[in-house]
Amino acid sequence: MDVDVFSRTETSDKIIGASTYNLVIGLTLIWGFAINWFMVQNISVESISNINPIVFFIGYFASCFFGIYLFRKSDSPLVSFIGYNFVVVPFGLIINLVVSQYNPDIVLEAIRVTGMVTFVMMLLGSMYPAFFNKIAGGLTIALFCVIVVELIEIFIFNTHHGILDWIVAVIFCGYIGYDWARANAIPKTYDNAVDSAAALYMDIINLFIRILRILGRK
Repeated sequence: MDVDVFSRTETSDKIIGASTYNLVIGLTLIWGFAINWFMVQNISVESISNINPIVFFIGYFASCFFGIYLFRKSDSPLVSFIGYNFVVVPFGLIINLVVSQYNPDIVLEAIRVTGMVTFVMMLLGSMYPAFFNKIAGGLTIALFCVIVVELIEIFIFNTHHGILDWIVAVIFCGYIGYDWARANAIPKTYDNAVDSAAALYMDIINLFIRILRILGRK
């Protein structure tokens, strides 16, 4: 195991070209999205809903945290890719539950909007990396505060304000720019490409879910 992926400033691994590095990031992201699509098409919502909620959430968080630990600490592309899949699968179950509530046309629109926003934020992350590094701390604090407010609204007041979806969407837009800037600041290796894709995957999926909820209310 090596130091945290985004803290790496040097490496003994093979350095690859920028185009290959970006290609690996892209293919890794596509793999994750393809797995999620397969899960939505082939796993019934009823089978997920029948899982005991406590068991489901324990398994969800255990799998995600284990996967994050693997891809953030490993310097092996294979180990990082395995860790990535430990994140992709539980995310896929959540996506399955969420998209089942919406018309397919709205889901496709949310995918299109998410793709366009992601492209723009990656472009901005490449152009203004210093800016995104400065706001990283603020993004984390803002996200934590919004999560606390949402939990209070849901479990105490049994309500949800749509403005929170907009706030979270903006926060994850910032995270996409930030993680893309970080991805281009570390040594370009196969392992770092997989690790960067894993971080971006979580940003993009969270953004997609919020955009879907926003469009669904329209």
